Amino acid sequence: MDKRSKIALYIIGAVIVFMMIAEIAKPKALNWRNSYSAADKIPLGCFVLFNELETFSKGDVLVSKQSVYEYLKDQEFSEPKSLMLINNLVSFDNEESNALMKFVEDGNTVFISSSYFYGNVLDTLNVSVQKQYTDIYRKEAKNKFTSPHLQDNNRLYKDVIENSFFESIDTLKTTVLGTLTSKNEDDEDETHANFIKVDFGKNNGQFILHTNPFAFTNYHLLNDNENYAATVLSYLPKQQIIWDNNYKSGRKIITSPLRFILSNSALKWAFYISMFGLILFVIFRGKRTQRIIPVIKKLDNATVDFTRTIGELYYQHGNFTNIIQKKIQYFLEHIRTRYYLETNQFNSKFIDNLAAKSSNTKEETKNLVDYIVFLKSKPYHTEQDLIELNKKIEHFKRT
Repeated sequence: MDKRSKIALYIIGAVIVFMMIAEIAKPKALNWRNSYSAADKIPLGCFVLFNELETFSKGDVLVSKQSVYEYLKDQEFSEPKSLMLINNLVSFDNEESNALMKFVEDGNTVFISSSYFYGNVLDTLNVSVQKQYTDIYRKEAKNKFTSPHLQDNNRLYKDVIENSFFESIDTLKTTVLGTLTSKNEDDEDETHANFIKVDFGKNNGQFILHTNPFAFTNYHLLNDNENYAATVLSYLPKQQIIWDNNYKSGRKIITSPLRFILSNSALKWAFYISMFGLILFVIFRGKRTQRIIPVIKKLDNATVDFTRTIGELYYQHGNFTNIIQKKIQYFLEHIRTRYYLETNQFNSKFIDNLAAKSSNTKEETKNLVDYIVFLKSKPYHTEQDLIELNKKIEHFKRT
């Protein structure tokens, strides 16, 4: 490689290294994904809120990682609890709605902060939610409390917010605790309820509903809006809080194909035992079993094929004299190697010894030897001479 090529390679390598360093060193972009998970420190996570929640809870904060139905069906509370659900969307099926309403009927509190609600709960409470779809995340909104004593904690949310409000409420059972004021499409101020309390049941149970979950995210709690969130939570009764970590957009979900097996205790242990047994089988089987011996194919004996091919060539050319000479030579060699007789002279002694050792009669042996002598004396041979010689030799060898 010449000097110019080396320099070009060095430059290319340096550029690649520089690009790798720049990629590693560049600041990571902020993750603006809706999460509301207690473990997420991203702007729209609830790490800060969850770690400050003991201030509003009587005792340790309980964490639910199941659906409302699964969590509440086997629970028996000796004292009233407050269940907190914060997410951009909260949706309940029939079983979950019934479990939630029974929980409140027993004298507990449910706090829900969401931009949109869905389920039988809202129908039962005669409440409907409307979302302001214009300029999502950009429309300024003044979040205010109805109590005159809490006006200092009102906040103007300028960014990172979706403006949702209660379009209709049951005024006989509902108390408006806060409102939202924002500009409509005609640039006029509109005020709607966005924070309400609904009494439910005969045991002082209540639903506290709020339509601005962004107020509880890390972004706003760390940007001088913590007083508003704290004031909203101050409406919760002083009792133990159950933090919902299931109805979250940022909930960690196992995407493995083994999710169903690992979620079932019996199947999970069966899977583990099977894998352990398979590993043991591989270890011991690999040590005790001899390596497979490769089959070596026996080499083909090409001598016979070669001889047959050569004979066919001679026969096709009609050179019977050459074939007869080769056949006589081969037969005499057979006599020398098998019967250990000299083939220099074909006298009576040779004929007697050959007949005795080959188990042929003296007459048959003499005929064969005489015929060989006859053929050797002829200058030219015919096909019939070759056929006759072959018959006599084959007959001689069969005995």
